[in-house]
Amino acid sequence: MAAFQYFKENVDKAAKLLGLSDEEQARLEKPDRILRADLTIPLTAGGTGTFEAYRVQFNNARGPYKGGIRFHPNADEDEVEALAAMMAIKCAVVDIPFGGAKGGVAVDPKKLSPADIDALSREYVKAFAENLGPDIDIPAPDVYTNAHIMSVMLDEYEKIVGHAAPAMITGKPLDKGGIVGRDTATADGAIVVLSELLKDQHKNPAALRAAVQGAGNAGAQAARLLAGLGTKIIALADSSGTLMDANGLSVDHILRIKEEKGELSAAGTVTARDDVITTDVDIFVPAALEEQVRKDNAEKVKADIILEIANGPVTPEAEALLSVRNVAIIPDVLGNAGGVTVSYFEWLQNRSDEIWTKGRVTERLEETMKDAYRDVADFALDRSVTLREAAYALALSRINEAMKSRAA
Repeated sequence: MAAFQYFKENVDKAAKLLGLSDEEQARLEKPDRILRADLTIPLTAGGTGTFEAYRVQFNNARGPYKGGIRFHPNADEDEVEALAAMMAIKCAVVDIPFGGAKGGVAVDPKKLSPADIDALSREYVKAFAENLGPDIDIPAPDVYTNAHIMSVMLDEYEKIVGHAAPAMITGKPLDKGGIVGRDTATADGAIVVLSELLKDQHKNPAALRAAVQGAGNAGAQAARLLAGLGTKIIALADSSGTLMDANGLSVDHILRIKEEKGELSAAGTVTARDDVITTDVDIFVPAALEEQVRKDNAEKVKADIILEIANGPVTPEAEALLSVRNVAIIPDVLGNAGGVTVSYFEWLQNRSDEIWTKGRVTERLEETMKDAYRDVADFALDRSVTLREAAYALALSRINEAMKSRAA
């Protein structure tokens, strides 16, 4: 994945828009620190396993570092650094007082037992505990990590520090201080942003057709919410292929089968999984993998709007081609920021020792995402730039101001 290169390209464009000096730009592109460790655990199958682990703390000018921890065989320093950089941007776009961080362990969790994964989670916290904490760096779930793993990490951290500290990690189970609505927050926030864009374009969602790539947590929720707005879901895809129906799919029925059987192909005849990208629709929602819309297939994309819920699903080369056709792309750093926004609410909940209601979470999420979209859209209109260029410029201006204030 060329994610860090994409990040630098976006920063370069934003820096030119803002008139930043070379020194300011260089400072914004450099992580504060990169932490590394080798985690060794006894394996239930016998012997031991040693796994490379990382925590990249990119920038904390606006508040404590914030970002998930992923357990994935391809996790490496470059990927984690890029994702940490994007977290810093994302938090600044939605104007919440966090910086950016990311963690990773190079491991295939499918090859470990649940006990092994718990042991690995504890070792991760032991390795980085002095650099974590409610006012320092606040992890969260990411690829192949979940609420249970967050509870194990919290337990280990509290053993080390000797007191309760629920605000040191988010994405926890509800009985451990988690917050209602976190599981659907990414898609919930994305659809709020999309709805605001459609208002600006004077389009009725009930008159539109959409294709959603990804039927996991975020993709499934996005499909449900779009269907709830009256939008016809023409295509829905996962790794098993693409389900298509020009008259609209029965989203709830299909997703129930997906949950029971594990893949969309159990719900009907599927075509190639990449067909979802080039389906004749108004809205395309990539909610699965990076680099799905590329230079080689961008010309075949028929959607007028792309809502990025996945990280980096549209490459810069593809975006340049799509921009010529005036395709509106809601960038990932805005489109999927609902997740970290509700993580911020969880942190506030834990800091104040109170429980937020679902209604309060929903209201605050909608307010935050609407405000963020308005800021980005107005900047884009004023400067005649894309939404991505506007998002990065706004975020970098906020981070840069915070860095200058701290240095003063």
